[in-house]
Amino acid sequence: MTDIKDCIVLIVDDSSLNIDLLVATLGTDFNINIAMDGNAALKSVADDPPDLILLDILMPGMDGYGVCTKLKQSPATAKIPIIFLTGLNDHQNESRGLALGAADYIHKPFNPMLVKARVKNHLALKMHQDRLENLVKKRTRQIELTQEMAFKAIGTLVECKDPETGGHIRRTQNYVKLLANSLKSHPAYANFFTDETVDLLYMSAPLHDIGKIGVPDVILLKPTKLLKSEFETIKRHTTYGYRAILASERDYCEENINFMRFAKELTRTHHERWDGSGYPQGLKREEIPISGRLMAVADVYDALISQRVYKPPFKHQKAVDIIHQGKGTHFDPHMVDAFMDLEDQFRQIGFRFADCIEEKENLA
Repeated sequence: MTDIKDCIVLIVDDSSLNIDLLVATLGTDFNINIAMDGNAALKSVADDPPDLILLDILMPGMDGYGVCTKLKQSPATAKIPIIFLTGLNDHQNESRGLALGAADYIHKPFNPMLVKARVKNHLALKMHQDRLENLVKKRTRQIELTQEMAFKAIGTLVECKDPETGGHIRRTQNYVKLLANSLKSHPAYANFFTDETVDLLYMSAPLHDIGKIGVPDVILLKPTKLLKSEFETIKRHTTYGYRAILASERDYCEENINFMRFAKELTRTHHERWDGSGYPQGLKREEIPISGRLMAVADVYDALISQRVYKPPFKHQKAVDIIHQGKGTHFDPHMVDAFMDLEDQFRQIGFRFADCIEEKENLA
């Protein structure tokens, strides 16, 4: 909506005389819809959402207060400004309407110039608020894209140390998103997984191995079995990554921003195990952050189906069997159950972003 003349005004009144007067007053300046009772008003709003509603209070059946209450309860209609039309000259009634979320009151009998001025003012205010909201949304999206690009760039930099794992970021990101979305309705995680949380986890996932930058290539790319001391060095990548993100947060973030929180968590804890035998802290069960438990499933599945300098890629079914065997020992049991329901979608993601022909053949 760029011009106030394009606005739709819904007039709700059971009196045809009042409607005629309001149409004559506003019809040349706005698009007018009409409803003569509360239920008709709700249907009109659902079919053709208006930019403003002139709403009579005293109507048969559902009164104006009831209509206003229903509209304000729905996120889709809560922001539509409502101006009550009333013959009641009572401050208590006005207070009730304003408490329900009405923007204004116009008393009967109508003064046409006053009605037109009030309507124009409230529509102009709504247009201004809508523009501000759109600007904020656009700016927020730009910031999110910048963050996402930076995280992917850092993750790709890590993978440059191991050219065989170029698709690892995209695969694990999509595994995490898939698994997180499936757990939204799970009673154990219903209060954790929201749309925003899933987006933040997806954005943070590329940083899970950032600490590998601190691991010498001679160890990271060793094609034979690691010595115990070398494995201890590899294990430190979780701590290196956590400290790097923590340092950035301290330098640039005035408060604990959620995406930094998830980045720290999953970077530090994606090698922890449900039974407490993981590293670096030996956390167990619910001590492990949900983000770390989620990343663990995604990371292990991807490591199994991927080619590495020390092993060929495993077939999908073998990887699934290993994940299932780790239920309750390596992995959160609920997340393994969700993984088993989604295993074919995991396979499809792995196939789509496979790094080599052999990986594709094993996932076909």
